[in-house]
Amino acid sequence: MSNSQTLKTPAKSLPKNKATPVKSGEKPAHTGIAPPKNPGHSHPFPRTEFLTTVARLRDAPGDAVAEVAFVGRSNAGKSSAINTLAGKTRLAYVSKTPGRTQHLNYFSVAPDRYFVDLPGYGFAKAPQDVRKQWDGLLGPYLQTREQLKGLVIIMDIRRPLTEMDWQMLEWFAPTGRAVHVLLSKADKVSRQEQTKTLRQVKADLADLGCPVSVQLFSSLKRTGVAEAATVMKRWLGLCDNVTKETGLDDGPIGAAEKEEDVD
Repeated sequence: MSNSQTLKTPAKSLPKNKATPVKSGEKPAHTGIAPPKNPGHSHPFPRTEFLTTVARLRDAPGDAVAEVAFVGRSNAGKSSAINTLAGKTRLAYVSKTPGRTQHLNYFSVAPDRYFVDLPGYGFAKAPQDVRKQWDGLLGPYLQTREQLKGLVIIMDIRRPLTEMDWQMLEWFAPTGRAVHVLLSKADKVSRQEQTKTLRQVKADLADLGCPVSVQLFSSLKRTGVAEAATVMKRWLGLCDNVTKETGLDDGPIGAAEKEEDVD
């Protein structure tokens, strides 16, 4: 029956103030009201907006309380990860040209809390003078920025822990700040390969010397979005009891192990 036909039904044929009882074990009749959206498909940082581009560290937001930085090999899925967490398709620019992000791009997540999109690394097409500029900007930011609470490193699950990844990890670890690895594009490999790679990367990073955690992630399938948000909200101070509420811990197991059951 169409909606127009339903509207023409005489009022006297409809029961008033009377609910139809549902027998035990029987499903209630369809009401025509759409069920609520799957909570797993919500966007954990829906208020995220682009704020500014920073070419010099002294121009970074002075009101920042906490920042989470994103870095990774070019084309590993860094911009897609930021877009997925925010629920916006082109918030962070997804470039076809390696090294397009040449400065620090700040995104406001909540009052005085920011995501910072860092230049991708591991490419050969960037001009030499631009690379020197990145070296001069990234170094001071990652090693001296007090508001930086943690570094998210995005690695393509098919090519994890490249030489450039190791250089970044070994260079950043002495700061003592936390690192969270997203094994991106997890939908591109089998479940068995996901599990194998996840465990191997955890084992390889066990002696890194700083707090480190690893998980599966897919922007396309939204695999691991909630788990990643749990870590970032904790770093940003946006969820006081996140570990207690979710049952996830701070170590390299926690959220990542639960990804084995997610499509």
